[in-house]
Amino acid sequence: MVPQQIELVLVTGMSGAGRTTAARALEDLGWFVVDNLPPRLLPELMASVEEGGTATRVAVIVDVRGGSSFEDLPDEVAELRSTGVDVRILFLEASNEVLVRRFESNRRPHPLQGAGRVLTGLDSEREVLADLRGAADLVIDTGSLNVHDLRRKIESAFRLDDDVALRATVMSFGFKYGIPVDADLVADMRFLPNPYWVPELRESTGKDDGVSDYVTSQPAAREFLDRYAALLDLVADGYLREGKQYVTIAIGCTGGKHRSVAMTEHLAARLVKQGMETLVLHRDLGKE
Repeated sequence: MVPQQIELVLVTGMSGAGRTTAARALEDLGWFVVDNLPPRLLPELMASVEEGGTATRVAVIVDVRGGSSFEDLPDEVAELRSTGVDVRILFLEASNEVLVRRFESNRRPHPLQGAGRVLTGLDSEREVLADLRGAADLVIDTGSLNVHDLRRKIESAFRLDDDVALRATVMSFGFKYGIPVDADLVADMRFLPNPYWVPELRESTGKDDGVSDYVTSQPAAREFLDRYAALLDLVADGYLREGKQYVTIAIGCTGGKHRSVAMTEHLAARLVKQGMETLVLHRDLGKE
């Protein structure tokens, strides 16, 4: 039986969503990375890793390039887990609009488009990957992330630090730009007074002291932070019991500039005090 201490991360998701960047980040973190391995060879790989004894953390890139063998992945994952391997699934995605733009800029065809358009390939790929996305332990929407942001998210989730049980990404966003598709929990800050209507604060952001103080001086804001941090402490225990080690918390306001940014910063600070590894991202800051 493969020892329990061996960890396996399957990196998958939409073509063009950043699998190569994720793989390089994991490699830099000390993971043994294998690209484009047919799912049916996963047991052989893990047996080889166990026999060699040189790696305890393995990342494998699996995607639709594997053709029909990709359909074997759920069965292979179930079999590995039954033998004691800690298997986690990282799923990377982005909107069709973003992915089409990336393919066009790279002048490369989508692996499933055939004689059709890139969009045809993307639609087919989403259908193939639907069940796998639903089973993923961590979903990252890379549409609004640059390479450095994605690397930071990977590093936060997978760096070799056994002292931290649950890792969180706290992300501000603007509802006018859409709710983040990779959010596990979403909180709406539009119940708080909007600094936009205070002339001297309008051009500032939630990272500035004036806006931050204005937002958190509201009794409702302080009560929200107290209650939500306590709720997340409770949810964290449940996530860990269910084997979920990462959570993405999206904090929204109208434009993602004032209230959501300030509350994200303060909530993240509280989570750190509670012992939760926390990464802060401001998805829509600078769009207005």
